[in-house]
Amino acid sequence: MITKLSVKTGSSAATTPGMTRRSLLHAGAGAALCLPFVGKAHSAGLDQLVLYGPPAGSSITLAYAIGAGMLRDVADKVTLRIWRTPDEMRAGLTSGEMQAIVMPVTSAANLSTRGFGLKLANVMTNGLLHIVSTDPKISRIGDLAGRSIIVPFPNDTPELVFDAVLAHNGLTDKVTVNRSGTPIEAIQMLLSGRIDTALVPEPAASAAIIKAATAGKTVHRVIDMQKEWGKVTGLGPVMPQAGLAFAPTFLRDHADKIVPLLSAMEKATAEVIANPAAAAGHAASALGMPWPVIEKAIPFSNLVATPARQARPEIEALLGAIAKTNAQMIGGKLPGDTLYL
Repeated sequence: MITKLSVKTGSSAATTPGMTRRSLLHAGAGAALCLPFVGKAHSAGLDQLVLYGPPAGSSITLAYAIGAGMLRDVADKVTLRIWRTPDEMRAGLTSGEMQAIVMPVTSAANLSTRGFGLKLANVMTNGLLHIVSTDPKISRIGDLAGRSIIVPFPNDTPELVFDAVLAHNGLTDKVTVNRSGTPIEAIQMLLSGRIDTALVPEPAASAAIIKAATAGKTVHRVIDMQKEWGKVTGLGPVMPQAGLAFAPTFLRDHADKIVPLLSAMEKATAEVIANPAAAAGHAASALGMPWPVIEKAIPFSNLVATPARQARPEIEALLGAIAKTNAQMIGGKLPGDTLYL
């Protein structure tokens, strides 16, 4: 079931208050990158835009940008819809329903390699995966040897990343990986006592900790997967996990909306980080979680708005590490220049 948040943005202002010099430089670069599509873009205003995002921290930025009225230069009415599973996301893209979507970088690479024509515009989180457990004795990856852990989204980014980390640490055959369909299912199993350890993204990790406390239980945030990922790549705790991508028809029909949309994402990201409480107020209903959970999750979500081309070294490190054990999940090879807007 796709949940949605709809906000009318009204008429646009001539300039965006608070736009930094860095924002303008990024916008200028974005405009240059969009030039091949400008001749085909509609010059008229866009009445409606639907943005799609995952049930994870990067959608907080989308919800805040909509709720705070930052997309006036993009469309008269902007709607946020949350896709619940990667299969739902891929089906929406291939059917043409989803045109502007925050999605896993691995999925974007897979579609690009297969010739779908999708473009990755930016990275919106440098990683928001955490291992939580009812067992405080777990504090490092090696402590998982001989244990079971549940991981959501089978055959997608969380499991692919976890497999790569296990392989790097020589633990592939020493940890039992069980699967759940979604992060919410994983934390429900954790809170019910059916499992004791789970790998989940934010805000699910924060939800598990808060909900456990209200029930008189304790769930610990035991391992930051971004730090473990940095040991795999040697590039520090940066995992370019998800970003905003555009389908071919959006690139063809609405190229003139890309620069203001990306500029809004940059401004919204800065404000979300600076004021998690305000951001939580906008995002709670869209993500279907209480605002205290969203507020607590933001500092652990590593939210960014980095142009995809700028993040290419970290993206290729992610894809390359995954390709060592699951090459088919990125289309069998690293994508070329065509992936990056």
